[in-house]
Amino acid sequence: MVGKIIAIDGHASTGKSSLAKYLSKEFNCIHINSGSMYRAIALYMIKNDLIRYIGRDINYLISKLDDINIEFKEVGDKLKLFLNGKNIEKDLNSLDVSNEVSNIAAIPEIRTKLVKLQREIDKSNGVIMDGRDIGSVVFPNADLKLFLTASIEVRAKRRYDELIKKGSNITFSDVLKNIEDRDHKDSNRKTSPLIIDDDAIVIDNTNKSITDQVELIKEIVKSTFYN
Repeated sequence: MVGKIIAIDGHASTGKSSLAKYLSKEFNCIHINSGSMYRAIALYMIKNDLIRYIGRDINYLISKLDDINIEFKEVGDKLKLFLNGKNIEKDLNSLDVSNEVSNIAAIPEIRTKLVKLQREIDKSNGVIMDGRDIGSVVFPNADLKLFLTASIEVRAKRRYDELIKKGSNITFSDVLKNIEDRDHKDSNRKTSPLIIDDDAIVIDNTNKSITDQVELIKEIVKSTFYN
């Protein structure tokens, strides 16, 4: 898959990143979770008490973007996300960050900053990038575009189980509401809304295991790249 780009978009908690990780190992290429970059900015804004400026003083909020440095670094055999020199992987999936990430992602200046970074990532050995606007905005000419979806109940259960495993004190109804809110915000924001591109292959994984999805996409990749 040298030099190829696979874009994986989809709704919240459809397992985009988990699937992309499996596929990156299968095809020996890098995986970039673009959503983690927005989460990194949300985390920075939360920790520095800047969230309150959303809707009040957006120019001040934007002025703080120059203080944020986001980069992926190799840690062992994996790429980890660093914020201003600190590995923040373990902090990215808290409900606090999840509650704010769609608000952060709706700010055009933040999207511009991160899309630029995403496009500059080395693609020489192939890249699988997942997010909300990878096929529609970041890489509109991607070699393969996939769009993941699933029922909202299944998505909420997946995220709930994930958070409980990490020791979070959370209710299922809180997680369900969070995903409902994110779906609405992602699909209705003015800048780069979540859409299904005409040339994207839609995969409903409500009843598909990760193994089922990997095998399906391996066949899709084979027919797309090698036939």
